[in-house]
This record gives sequence, C-alpha cells and structure tokens, in this order.
Amino acid sequence: MRAIASTGTGFLLAVLWFDLMFDVQARGHPEDDVPSDVRASIAAYYARVTTAARPMNRLVALAMVITIGALATELVRMDLPVWRATFSLVLTLGAVGLAACRTVPSAVRLGRQTDDAAQQSRLAHVIRRDHVICFGAIVAVLLLQFPPA
Repeated sequence: MRAIASTGTGFLLAVLWFDLMFDVQARGHPEDDVPSDVRASIAAYYARVTTAARPMNRLVALAMVITIGALATELVRMDLPVWRATFSLVLTLGAVGLAACRTVPSAVRLGRQTDDAAQQSRLAHVIRRDHVICFGAIVAVLLLQFPPA
C-alpha cells in the first residue's frame, strides 16, 4: 500500500508544483491589486485546468481518492507505525478538504474572470496561500511514507 500512497502523493505534489508556477506571479503584489497581465496569466491557467481540460482534470480528483484510500488501508493494515499512518491520513484529508472546499471553487471563479480586478486579485492570493499550505502538507506525507534511515 505504501507504493500506491507514495505514488499518489508524488502525483499530487507534481500537480501542486505546476499550480504554484502560476500562483507565484501574484507574490509581491498587493492583496487587492495584482497587475492585469499577471491576473490574466493566472486566470487563463485555471480556466484551462479546471474547466477546459475535462475529462483529464478528473484525474487529480481520482488521485486524491486513491491516495486517501491507500493511506486509510495503511492505517488499518498497520503498514506503518500508527502515528505515522494517522498523521499522513489527517494531513492528506486536510489538504484535499481545503482544495475541495475553497481552492478549486476559487480557481474556477478566477478562471471565469467575472469578478472585478480587486476580487480577482484576492482570489489569486487565496489560491496561492492554499497551494503553499497543501504543498507543505503533501511533502510531509511523502516524508512520512519512508522509514527513517
């Protein structure tokens, strides 16, 4: 199960890395005043990956479900020490929950570009912060999957 959990975690980490390559463009700009060319770049990316990429964008959701299932199975089968398996599952559930409840809806909304410039700027910053949090959580999960040397 660790191979599946690690593979899923690695895949999610790669997705977060690609998202962050666009998100970092908002860094250093005021919360409500990201320049229009930067907003447009970030919004175009999220329009593609959240809406235009169907059905491939469903692969990320599937990877999340498979990873959570593998981590839960690790806990039940005691493939890892209980504390490591539990912490891995909790971190992943937190990251996936944040993505499902706030990050993805914000990215879809930003991709539509229907809000005013200030709101689009705020969305870009919220998405970036969410992705940084998720990246840290998923890195921790990946580290927890490997036994200490």
